[in-house]
Amino acid sequence: CQRYLPKYGDRTVDQMVQAARSTKQNIAEGSSDGQTSTETELKLLGIARGSNKELQEDYQDYLKRKGLEEWFGKNKRFESLHNFCKEHCKYDDYKDVLPKMNDEELANMAICLCHQVDAALTKYIERKDREFTTEGGIRERMTAARLGQRETQREAISRLTKENEELKREIARLRALLARD
Repeated sequence: CQRYLPKYGDRTVDQMVQAARSTKQNIAEGSSDGQTSTETELKLLGIARGSNKELQEDYQDYLKRKGLEEWFGKNKRFESLHNFCKEHCKYDDYKDVLPKMNDEELANMAICLCHQVDAALTKYIERKDREFTTEGGIRERMTAARLGQRETQREAISRLTKENEELKREIARLRALLARD
């Protein structure tokens, strides 16, 4: 954005920066909130996925507006870029390469990274959704634990009540024996 889009008068720059930030922030917040609410985590990850898609479309629009090519499929440039992005996940891996890239290369790299983020988010959301469906969220698990504890308490009370009744009968029997003597 800073290198190839105008610094002033183009709302696209702000939108792209905010979409990238929103993706990152919603992943972080969703991950954090997921400790207490699977529902909130899924919602925030869905928002992150939407922001990432928006950013990807902005890069695709940039290529179209400039008459540049979007790389995909059997394109050799795409394959090497895709493999590079697949193997490198830290900014340090990119910082020396980025200054040497032109706008077509940078936009295609960003699109490739957006696809990878989307694929990872999609898999994670699907997994969390399956877990939520089969195991429930934190509230359901806590409720189940409380109900299980209450059931254990009820069983203990029932056992102790029966034992108490047996002891009362035994005391009555022993008193009757003592009264005969």
